[in-house]
Amino acid sequence: MENNPKQILLYGETIIRKIYWIRGEKVMLDSDLADLYGVHTKALKQAVKRNMARFPVDFMFELTQKEMVSLR
Repeated sequence: MENNPKQILLYGETIIRKIYWIRGEKVMLDSDLADLYGVHTKALKQAVKRNMARFPVDFMFELTQKEMVSLR
């Protein structure tokens, strides 16, 4: 099956729209990342916790209430 360049472009644009600037860093929300990989958010977080050695120390952080509100 051949990839359609238009489909790839739309997929890329979808990902770009899910990237936010928070605390001076480009980030994706756990729910968006889980959706991208086709898993539940809880499963993604569990996988990261089980494999922390594979990720940089600053791979994830928890948003403050104010940051969460500002994304809505």
